[in-house]
Amino acid sequence: MATTALVTGATAGLGAEFARQLAAAKHDLVLVARDETRLAATAGDLLDAHGVQVETLSADLATDEGQDAVAARLGDPERPVDLLVNNAGIGTYQPFGTADWELEARQLDVNVRAVLHLSHAAVRAMTARGSGRVLNVSSVAGFVPRSGNATYSASKAWVTMFSEALALQLAGTGVTVTAVCPGFTHTEFHERASADMSGVPARMWLEAADVVREGLADAVAGKPVSVPSKRYKALVGVSQTLPRPILREIMRRRGM
Repeated sequence: MATTALVTGATAGLGAEFARQLAAAKHDLVLVARDETRLAATAGDLLDAHGVQVETLSADLATDEGQDAVAARLGDPERPVDLLVNNAGIGTYQPFGTADWELEARQLDVNVRAVLHLSHAAVRAMTARGSGRVLNVSSVAGFVPRSGNATYSASKAWVTMFSEALALQLAGTGVTVTAVCPGFTHTEFHERASADMSGVPARMWLEAADVVREGLADAVAGKPVSVPSKRYKALVGVSQTLPRPILREIMRRRGM
């Protein structure tokens, strides 16, 4: 029996890669994004390449209306969703107070409120069936204080902690939750945020295909937190063992 995965932010970056890898593994898909034209093109490509069923849902996850539409699809008992990939996210890459308030608020609406809302709908439906997975795309930025991107880092810290706590709550229910926390990854994300990434060493960049492959494997294994790549696992490990004053001083000197 075919399983169905719903992917938010599915037309670009990690979301598009999640859709490709899930389609290649013969999962039917529900693709969520704002741009109807890109949704249709992505759906057509996946159908042609992999022969799976692909449904599209245009929604702006910064709005109550968009979140409600996707939550309703997740809660539809006649069309169960077996895997929710909360991938949609935005970043300002501007010191707090310099970006417009509307952009800061939109960032939390997408990165936090949408994850909360859609996870709520998915968990209710999945626990009623006794099976399912929720994969929330977080970031290693959530493990450290970043002075140049405070709201984004805080939003991802919330995603990781929420996912880890929810995984504990749902132990034994047949439903798993995983936060996937990549480092710098080659996608459209930084370009859309108008971020200057020229100072990031080449060795610190990851490929989207590798991040998604490892994240999906960790989700299948039921791991609450997934940090793709050995280099970022090591960095996160160090960040969690350092005294906070030392970590703050390191981040201050790096100007991040």
